[in-house]
Amino acid sequence: MNLARRQLLHFSAATAGLLAAASPARAAGGALLAPRLRPGDTLGLVSPANATFEREPLKMAIEVVQALGFKVKLGEFVAARRGPFAGTDAQRAADINAMFADDTVAGILAVTGGSGCNRIVDKLDYELIRRKPKFFGGFSDLTCLVNALHRQTGLVTFHSPVAVSEWNDYSVQSFRSIVMNAEAATLRNPVVKPMDDLIAREERTTTIRPGKAQGRLVGGNLTVLASMAGSAYFPDCRGALLFLEDINEYIYRIDRCLSTLRLAGALSQLSGVVLGRFTKCEPGEGYGSLTLDEVFDDYFLPLNIPVYRGAAIGHIKRKLTVPVGAAAEMDAEAGTMRLLQAAVT
Repeated sequence: MNLARRQLLHFSAATAGLLAAASPARAAGGALLAPRLRPGDTLGLVSPANATFEREPLKMAIEVVQALGFKVKLGEFVAARRGPFAGTDAQRAADINAMFADDTVAGILAVTGGSGCNRIVDKLDYELIRRKPKFFGGFSDLTCLVNALHRQTGLVTFHSPVAVSEWNDYSVQSFRSIVMNAEAATLRNPVVKPMDDLIAREERTTTIRPGKAQGRLVGGNLTVLASMAGSAYFPDCRGALLFLEDINEYIYRIDRCLSTLRLAGALSQLSGVVLGRFTKCEPGEGYGSLTLDEVFDDYFLPLNIPVYRGAAIGHIKRKLTVPVGAAAEMDAEAGTMRLLQAAVT
């Protein structure tokens, strides 16, 4: 082989290597993976769901990110105000797009939940996000965006605590294992030993229908998810593991939201269901109410798929970080979700 030929082959191999290194990583099944977060990385704080009405909560949110080992970059409009929101719809969407475009920012975390994400979901630059995949996390109203980003781009996103959440040891360890250590972890509730009781009464899971199932994890807040039904941003539920939680909703409203998902055809496509905490979801007034047990039995038992209730997901102190779009295996009797591979690279 002559010198020119060897140089050409060497150049082609080097170019291919550079292109491969520059291409976003894909998991088995085609999911787009963000690079893991590392200590010293810059995390962008945005407020797509709600305004932060006082200075101190935003200050504490910054301190949380720093305590996790990251530098902080605030969105331009993170402290803005229009009604209940952190600025106009265009401003809040612009903050997210700017964070994805900024090569100095390794990941993006919502400051707080609220109610504004549905207003901006169609204003995000999904082509940009597909080209520059990054960690994106939050829960509650952020259910809209973490599912939309995955549906539109394939990016694995994270149903995680927001910056103003309580970051106790359990929540921190779950976050770090999934997002920073790239572990194919098993997601399970914390073990709480009874102090002066015969049995444990906290962090319990209940099997509704036993069995194991595999699929992509999708879901989050039930009310928010139901509000997205029929849109291009609603998750693809074919063969998926659906996880759900909610807070401060009367039981008849939980029933109505599950009916919406059923009528949209989402429930019949699932491989399994994981129910988190339905905090302060009570009967309310009137002539009586079904119990949550009865509502869940009515909707999920006819599906003949594994279902368990009580996962550490929701508006609670100790929260799991759940990767939306990642492949997992649930075990309804053990009360676990085992990731089949790492959710970041």
